[in-house]
Amino acid sequence: MRSPNELSALLPCTQLIPLIILLLVVAGIGFVCYQVYVGATKIRENAENSFASRNVVFTKDGVKVGVKHVENERYVDATQSWVVKAWNAGSAANHQQAAAKRR
Repeated sequence: MRSPNELSALLPCTQLIPLIILLLVVAGIGFVCYQVYVGATKIRENAENSFASRNVVFTKDGVKVGVKHVENERYVDATQSWVVKAWNAGSAANHQQAAAKRR
């Protein structure tokens, strides 16, 4: 059996063991959380780069989709052609209706 002096000398060491174990567990949990954060950040950056190549940008206000460069003259020509086609189709229908009413 040990003397009371020997027990009192061992007592502070035995009280530190749970504290050391607790610190190791907290450090382990912190390391795992940090690695999850780093992984999520890399995934987010890769997604942003992937969408940026497709002219999609995420902002605080939402998602903004960029329009690919289209020459203004081609855009106007295409738009005017649709308007002209619609006008002609509408006027042809009006002429047919007017002709049918005259008969």
